[in-house]
Amino acid sequence: MSHLLWKTLVLSPVVLGVTVLVCARAMAAEVASYSKDIKAKVTQTEAPIASTASIFIQTEQPKVNQQLVAQKTDNKVLEEVNHYSSEGKNQNSLSQVTSVSQFSDVQPTDWAFQALQSLVERYGCIAGYPNSTYRGNRALTRYEFAAGLNACLNRVNELIATATGDLVSKQDLATLQRLQEEFSAELTTLRGRVDTVEARTAELEANQFSTTTKLVGEAIFAVTDIFGGNTGDANNTVFQDRVRLDLQTSFTGKDILHTRLAAGNALAFNQVDNAGLPIDTAEGTQTLQIGSTGNNGVIIDWLAYYVPIGPVQVYFAGTGGIHSDYVATNNPYFEDYDGGNGALSTFATESAIYRIGGGAGAALTLPFGSGGSFFKASSLTIGYLASNANNPGPNLGLLEGNYAALGQLNFSVGDRFAIAATYVHGYHGAGGNLFDLGGGLASTSRVVGTGQANTLSALNASSSNSYGVSAAFRPSDKLSISGFISYHDVTGFGANDDYEAWSYGLGVALPDFGKKGNVLGIFAGAEPYAFNRPGFAGNDIPYHFEGFYKYRVSDNVSITPGVIWLTSPGQNSDNDDAFIGTLRTTFTF
Repeated sequence: MSHLLWKTLVLSPVVLGVTVLVCARAMAAEVASYSKDIKAKVTQTEAPIASTASIFIQTEQPKVNQQLVAQKTDNKVLEEVNHYSSEGKNQNSLSQVTSVSQFSDVQPTDWAFQALQSLVERYGCIAGYPNSTYRGNRALTRYEFAAGLNACLNRVNELIATATGDLVSKQDLATLQRLQEEFSAELTTLRGRVDTVEARTAELEANQFSTTTKLVGEAIFAVTDIFGGNTGDANNTVFQDRVRLDLQTSFTGKDILHTRLAAGNALAFNQVDNAGLPIDTAEGTQTLQIGSTGNNGVIIDWLAYYVPIGPVQVYFAGTGGIHSDYVATNNPYFEDYDGGNGALSTFATESAIYRIGGGAGAALTLPFGSGGSFFKASSLTIGYLASNANNPGPNLGLLEGNYAALGQLNFSVGDRFAIAATYVHGYHGAGGNLFDLGGGLASTSRVVGTGQANTLSALNASSSNSYGVSAAFRPSDKLSISGFISYHDVTGFGANDDYEAWSYGLGVALPDFGKKGNVLGIFAGAEPYAFNRPGFAGNDIPYHFEGFYKYRVSDNVSITPGVIWLTSPGQNSDNDDAFIGTLRTTFTF
């Protein structure tokens, strides 16, 4: 029995050698694959790549693009795994070799040559492919590792059984015993560390939150004030906050379910005209004021599911869905999906056309075009969101209540220019506002624009047809230019209920300005406005100028000071200009 044990100990280096060899190959392949994934993520994050005609130049993690990047990485890994797994399927069997020189692709200069030579010629543990190749740089699957280890163990058992005379020498036994005694303390310590790691791993596995869900959070603190005439006198400096906790669940590795909790206390400023009366406008609304509960009460403000079906990316929203969830807005560095890392205002973040309607519904994006010539791969996006989908009352629900249907063609020209043409048809019940972000029937919610552009008929329903164009251009890695224009034709079902509204804007962003991850942004344009509406005063264009500088303190903390300048608030040049100053701090985790 002791003789058999000693032979087993002597041959254990064979098993260890094979294990180290195949593990090294597997680790090399894993590192290579991981490096490719990281490179893909960095490229998606920091460089504008045209994908479905949207230039993703986000420096942080917006709620949609983050998920799309993850999908691309997962798909790449799966493709590589399938490639390596299928490699060699055309080979009928592996052939045993007796000399390492029989491998045509193994050279004496290879780092593992001596290990292969020992395993082949001394122990006969290694087999090659019928075409006399070993394929040492090829990735190894877990099944292949198990098969190779089993074959080597079988060979060890054969050697033990045959008890070849020159297999074990007294010198080998003495060396083995000396090494065992010399490293006994280290082996004991290593065994203790392994036991500790196993215990901690078991504890983590037993107490982990979920195997399919991760938490992504954002917390915004902002000190802000508004100045100018009566408006400045009517408001005070405020300290506001908003927190979002997004539970992201994937069931297949390609899909993602967003369950987002939100709370906040941010309120918009009240603007006052020269007569001391309130101005009916949403100009200057800031992103942190979107979705605020007012008293830091917690709500589920977004429930959505993304899933690919063949080449089509499908989106379902249970609540809180907005058009920019699923469609390219072509406004990099300014667009952050009303988060805390882009522009300060809702106007500079995205075109007002995406603010029409919202709620529950579905959308899909269909890619087309080979992208092999001047035009890169493009896509068609269509979506439908209903504001009162959960209400079964008359003239409400998914199909008969307020809704907005969107269609958008996305085009990429080269690698640095993207453009999109957008159409939105909306139905609006009596009351409410045009740019309500899904506020629903008779809602007072408005997130951008003047009262003249927002206010719908209080007595009759209305329909709207909106047309927009957005584009983004990146002439260099340090400069991004983007802009949009939208036209809105509202038809009321009563007398004198019709009106037209316009909006446009242009932004220039300097990424990595002063430090990698920083962004200097300047945006200018006109918030949605409408002229010559009965019962409304003011026919001046309300210009909006905005500048901000996002300073990246760390990967998870940024500080953004910025200023918003509003001219002719409420479309009336008689009103004093308003200036909003904000110091925003954003924590992401």
